[in-house]
Amino acid sequence: MIKDFFDISEGIYSAAEKAMKLCADKLREIDEIQEYNQQKMVKAFQKAKVSESHFVGTTGYGYGDRGRDALDEVYAYVFDAEDALVRYNFVSGTHALTVALFGVLRPGDRMLSVTGTPYDTLRSAIGIEGNYPGSLIDFGIKYEEVDLLADGTVDIETMKSRIGDDCKMVYIQRSRGYSTRPTLTCREIGEIVSAVRSVNKDAIIMLDNCYGEFVEKEQPLSLGVDLMAGSLIKNPGGGIAPTGGYIAGRHDLVEMCSYRLTTPGTGKELGATLNVTRELFLGAYHAPHAAGEALKTAVFASALFTVLGYDVSPKYDEKRGDIIQLIMLGTPEKLEQFCVGIQHASAVDSFVTPYPDDMPGYEDKVIMAAGAFTMGSSIELSADAPLREPYAVWMQGSLNFHSGKLGIMLAANEIFNKNRF
Repeated sequence: MIKDFFDISEGIYSAAEKAMKLCADKLREIDEIQEYNQQKMVKAFQKAKVSESHFVGTTGYGYGDRGRDALDEVYAYVFDAEDALVRYNFVSGTHALTVALFGVLRPGDRMLSVTGTPYDTLRSAIGIEGNYPGSLIDFGIKYEEVDLLADGTVDIETMKSRIGDDCKMVYIQRSRGYSTRPTLTCREIGEIVSAVRSVNKDAIIMLDNCYGEFVEKEQPLSLGVDLMAGSLIKNPGGGIAPTGGYIAGRHDLVEMCSYRLTTPGTGKELGATLNVTRELFLGAYHAPHAAGEALKTAVFASALFTVLGYDVSPKYDEKRGDIIQLIMLGTPEKLEQFCVGIQHASAVDSFVTPYPDDMPGYEDKVIMAAGAFTMGSSIELSADAPLREPYAVWMQGSLNFHSGKLGIMLAANEIFNKNRF
């Protein structure tokens, strides 16, 4: 029992019991998704004929690295892709996305974001914030965006009118980033793809898939997305990959991206894996289960804070497109208190108190709570937010539901003790 180890008020215990009853059906639904995706992952390993010899890293140029090639095969299978580029060299999801953008876009091409302004750290790579040299715009790539509708959904009709024959890329961001708009499910991504194809059959449809991997049984690439990218310290690394990212999709496009990551002509054929290959394989193996545990934690958080009277998104019984849970806390004080509770629930750095500070790539001060085994790992229980209205917190992760549930209860308890709600 939690009471044996942690001091949590009876009010929070009572609310947690109500929350568990509310979300019981959704938790069972997630179990089914976990099982499906885990079995698919095992099949991917078998099809790639993964063996212990694949775990040995290479040095120097990395010629003939069998483990590197087999890992690409595994990810290609589970993502329903023609090809995949999975490397520890990607320093973040933003880096993987940037390599993909520069890999397929050329000076004079036009890129249209149909989900509004992209996530904070990608804006500088595009060139719409920060005025850094080397951005897409600096290289003569034209960037445009379509604003979301008032309810946060994609404006399909305006999108169709803006694409035109000269649009080289339609860009979709699946997750909400630091916004309150809803995350896209695979069904909604498929609807966007169909709308794009009705007016332009040749545009490259690219997806920022961060936080959405293994949340559903369907894969965006099966619905017509041409290229997608994400981070290995989010869902697809299973909490074990120490760093890295992936790009997956059409073979020709992935090959172009590989030329950007290394050099034209060498592409995927080069790149030593050093001593991380085993961790990347093990992370992939655990990823469907880890993503499901994070989903369960998010659902419980949604149910608990609904019981406590807060606005949340998504609701505990809604269909989800990613592992992120938005909780509208209303004040900067409650936002900080929530993050303190999450930090103090962690197995690592539980004694640390987070506070807002400046971070590269963000315009506002940001507070982040994460007692993680891997720095910045968003598949481990974490919470973060910029200190700006509406003072909402974006919470995600937890490698196991039991620890995640504890963290959410301690975060609620921290707010309760300071405010009595």
